[in-house]
Amino acid sequence: MENAPMSREPVPVPVPLRVSQTHFPVETLGPGRRLGIWLQGCGLACAGCMSRHTWDPRGGTSRTVASLLDLWRAALADGADGLTVSGGEPLDQPAGLAALLAGAAEARAEAVAPGGPASGREVDFLLYTGYEEEEVERDAARSAAVHHADVVVTGRFRVAEPTEMVWRGSANQRMLPRTALGRARYQAHLARTASGTRLQVVEGEDDVRLYGVPRRGELAALERRLRRAGIRLTGPSWRP
Repeated sequence: MENAPMSREPVPVPVPLRVSQTHFPVETLGPGRRLGIWLQGCGLACAGCMSRHTWDPRGGTSRTVASLLDLWRAALADGADGLTVSGGEPLDQPAGLAALLAGAAEARAEAVAPGGPASGREVDFLLYTGYEEEEVERDAARSAAVHHADVVVTGRFRVAEPTEMVWRGSANQRMLPRTALGRARYQAHLARTASGTRLQVVEGEDDVRLYGVPRRGELAALERRLRRAGIRLTGPSWRP
C-alpha cells in the first residue's frame, strides 16, 4: 500500500498595515463612541485635505492586524458603538484592510453574543475612501477589502464643493450603506445636516489632534483663535 502525499493549505502570512494613528473614543466620525484607525499613505492627494501628514506611504508606523484587533476588542469592552477606518487612503492597502475588517467582524460577533462585553449592542463599521463606488467595484482587491464594511463614504474630497451633510467633507461624497445594519443605523443620517461642532480636539503630549470633518474655513478660524490666545501652531497637517 502506497502512501499518498498529504496536501496542506498554505498558512496565510500576516499582512502588516501602515498606520498613521488610532484613537478611542472618536465622536465625530459616525454615530456614538468609536475606535478610529487612520491608515497611512494616499496616492489620491486631494487638494485642501486636512490630513496631508497621512499621504506619505513611508510615514506612520507598521502595525500588525493582531495589534489593531487588540485595540478593537478593548474598545468593545469599553462601550464602543463602532469602528471607523479612514486615512490616508485605506484602499491603498487592500489586503491589510480586508484582514483588519474580517478580524474585526469576528471580534464583533463574539462581543455582541449573549454574555459578551457588547451583548445586545449594535456595532457598525464605517469606512472612508476617496475612490468612487465604481472604482471600488471594478477592482477585485478593493472590492474584497470593503466586504465587511457596513457603510462606505466614497469620493474625492473637493475643496470647492463644501457641504453641511454630516460626516462628509464635500458635496460630491456619497454615504453608502452596504448591510442591513448599515441601512438601519445610517438611514436617518443620509440627508442629515451636521449641527454643532464637527471637530473633536484631543491634546497630546506635544501636539493637538483634530478628529472629524471640518466646515469650510473652520481650520483657518481655529488658527486665528489660537493666535489671539498666544498659541501658534507649527506644521499644521493641512498646510503644504
